[in-house]
Amino acid sequence: MKLVVGLGNPGGAYSDTYHNVGFIALDLLAARFRVPSFDFDKKSNSDTVSISTRGQSVLLCKPRTFMNLSGDAVSKLARYYKIAPEDILVVYDDVDIEKGSVRARLSGSAGTHNGMRDIVSKLGSEAFARVRIGTGFKPPYMGLADYVLSHMGEHMPLIEKACSAACDMVAAWIYGEQWSSLTVSVK
Repeated sequence: MKLVVGLGNPGGAYSDTYHNVGFIALDLLAARFRVPSFDFDKKSNSDTVSISTRGQSVLLCKPRTFMNLSGDAVSKLARYYKIAPEDILVVYDDVDIEKGSVRARLSGSAGTHNGMRDIVSKLGSEAFARVRIGTGFKPPYMGLADYVLSHMGEHMPLIEKACSAACDMVAAWIYGEQWSSLTVSVK
């Protein structure tokens, strides 16, 4: 079994913020696989859905914890289903990548992303894949938290295209089309 996690914050107030691109990407991925809906999973405090595609069993997960506690859901699901870090992929926002760019790697550090720091800490490993969706560089007059929690507005179509490209990368990973590092720009 593989685990694909999209990071974001729960609640409608955050739905179109930069910090929720992981949720947006996972919703697009679920639509591609014609998944009817996510269901609440009490043991992991997340919305999950299982899919089976080309002989692969995949669990999609959107943690209901706030971003900085994302590792709770990921570690609980990994333990419960006995999923190795190498079979986990996390999709999330990255302010160090320009809008419209998507980067994928098979492992690496958490960087400055607090949700990823929590996942690394609670899994005890950096050996899981990640797809980072660029949300652009924060303006100098804004704090980081204010920027990632701001609404995308006119940038939403570009971010949605980047989320679609991220879904392509996730699907390739699911199907075993391994990449060690990959960057795509949708501009």
